[in-house]
Amino acid sequence: MFRSLSLALVCVAGPLFADAVSIETAKGTVEVDVSPDKIAVFDVSVLDTLDALGVAADGVLANVYVDYLADATQGGAIVGSLFEPDFEAVYALDPDLIIAGGRSSTQVEALGEIAPTIDMTIWGDTIAQALERLEAYGLLFDKTDEAAALRTAFDAKLDAARNAVAGKGTALIILTNGPKVSAYGSNGRFGWLHTALDLPEAVKDVAQSNHGEAISFEFIRDANPDILIVIDRMAAIARPGDNAEATLDNPLVHETNAWKDGNILYLNAADIYIASGGIQSLGRTLDQFIQSFPAE
Repeated sequence: MFRSLSLALVCVAGPLFADAVSIETAKGTVEVDVSPDKIAVFDVSVLDTLDALGVAADGVLANVYVDYLADATQGGAIVGSLFEPDFEAVYALDPDLIIAGGRSSTQVEALGEIAPTIDMTIWGDTIAQALERLEAYGLLFDKTDEAAALRTAFDAKLDAARNAVAGKGTALIILTNGPKVSAYGSNGRFGWLHTALDLPEAVKDVAQSNHGEAISFEFIRDANPDILIVIDRMAAIARPGDNAEATLDNPLVHETNAWKDGNILYLNAADIYIASGGIQSLGRTLDQFIQSFPAE
């Protein structure tokens, strides 16, 4: 279905339609008409970067979970949730382009029956693909200057965050889900925190999984990280339950260098768990490292 859609997009990019631009998507290179008049967005990281570029979405999600995008959803038609499109609402909106990704990527084919749909899922190398998406949206919406400025600002922030953690020791990334705890390594979902920041791993053989490796408090004690990076899933999705601070207030965690030195970094969970890959989300996460580890 997607291949036929891609071919259709190429074929219609003629004198009867606006000029087309080639952009990289999760399904490969696709030709898309530039400056679509009406768009529906089904991914928070997409909405994040479009908002940074000054591009307003006409169709938005019912809940984006991140507070800094509240204004970006104002005035937009609600076209569904992260997982479930409201197909009647999408039909009523009659968009020129639908942008899906991440949790909504499974709906690309169905949405493509309504309007040209691209899958802008970010996977693998988060930073490289986020910047690739930024460039693509700049081309698609005639915002190349704005995209270049955002790239320059991001690169400077990344350098600052890398310098902030340099020489601070090893780190362990964990996600709490109520009383449950999982660990993530450099090849995992949040691995860019290690690779982009040159942050050594406290444990080098964490199982690679989208849901992380289930671990115990003994695991954290034995890993003995100098920095403990914490993502609270319950906070990210705004559900009640034991928060990360309560879960980690444990005698075994107290034995780690991170706890003793006060180097436990509770990331804004919604930013990195829901909107990861958005240029604003990435910058906000880097800001936390810069602020938590000021220059000595």
